Amino acid sequence: MPPLYLDFYNLEQLPFSLSPNTDFFLAFGHYRKAFETLDIALQTGEGFLKITGEIGTGKTLLCRKLLNTLAKSHHTIYIPNPALSPIALLQSVATELSLACDNESNPHQLIKVITAELIQRRQQERAKSAILCIDEAQSMAIETLETMRLLTNIETESFKLLQVVLFGQQELNDKLNLPQLRQLKQRITFSYHLEPLTLQELMTYISHRLRLAGANSSPQFEYHALKLLHQGSGGYPRLINILTHKALLLGYGEGLKTIKPRHIKAAIRDTEGAFAIRFNLINWLLYGS
Repeated sequence: MPPLYLDFYNLEQLPFSLSPNTDFFLAFGHYRKAFETLDIALQTGEGFLKITGEIGTGKTLLCRKLLNTLAKSHHTIYIPNPALSPIALLQSVATELSLACDNESNPHQLIKVITAELIQRRQQERAKSAILCIDEAQSMAIETLETMRLLTNIETESFKLLQVVLFGQQELNDKLNLPQLRQLKQRITFSYHLEPLTLQELMTYISHRLRLAGANSSPQFEYHALKLLHQGSGGYPRLINILTHKALLLGYGEGLKTIKPRHIKAAIRDTEGAFAIRFNLINWLLYGS
């Protein structure tokens, strides 16, 4: 059952859900630059792309948005949990291509079948190429990453049959620096790192999501509440969503349609992973209410 505050704030849906709803995607700042980087690189036929960011920076939402955007012009393959063996990865790709290869355990045969399918699809629909998006790529084993490199060898004389986009945390970069993955790292032609939101971007983010959720005149956020929200979340969208949702619940509980610093402070205290805020006398005078 949706929280009762929807009616209280005259909202049509939850504005700060943790689900990666692409309807709420906002192409601004680093997200616009990352999306433009991916769009240009994929259009020019680059084989390997990489998007990195800390936990909660919105990588999965960006991945889903990319998949939705490409769906009409490309064959898209999405692997959200790639902690797979090399064979399991190839089988997953084959399954996404509607190939019955569950019982095939020979990697060379799997690559051969996948290649034949991609060539056939390219011949039937010349405008469509295949794009493999892998989320949480930092969890891939070294052997699986190397197998994925072999997949990008699938090409004709004039174009790549399969392009790969990796989305992962900083650990992905650490893994790619290993000597065993030197060849794979050299294949990555475009990469982008997502940074946390600035205070101004956070304010834009909050108003954007509230507007899409149906907000009109409420809820409102006091400026110092937004500053506290930025400090407590570190600018990470996932934490912003968690803290804002809790603050809205607290405002509803008090019958207030304006979110104050105390609501954000209470949300921060209640949230594991939120950035602790030290209050000196000046902070207390500014944010105490």
